Amino acid sequence: QVQLVESGGGLVQPGGSLRLSCAASGRTFGTYAMGWFRQAPGKEREFVATISSNGGSTDYADSVKGRFTMSRDNAKNTLYLQMNSLRPEDTAVYYCAARSRYLRASRYSSEHDSWGRGTQVTVSS
Repeated sequence: QVQLVESGGGLVQPGGSLRLSCAASGRTFGTYAMGWFRQAPGKEREFVATISSNGGSTDYADSVKGRFTMSRDNAKNTLYLQMNSLRPEDTAVYYCAARSRYLRASRYSSEHDSWGRGTQVTVSS
């Protein structure tokens, strides 16, 4: 398994931007498809975005499409989530997650084996 640590969360006004990062351990980061998920208070964890192991393919939830951009730098073992035009409903704890090595990206949280501890994003005026 890969160890994951998220950072970059915080308080932002509606319409603002944040960039989340997820640092991964080890030398095999480039073999993992990755995902971002989020969980708001009182709600189930939900899919946000996924990216293939080489970064060539991404997929987004409809609720964030056109506002969020997921990317990765395999040389730096780091995953990113650029979040623009933030809305109050984006408030949640954001988690990065990894599938097992060499598997395709997936929207399902149950198909991810490694998780970070999360970073809080709060969108409020």
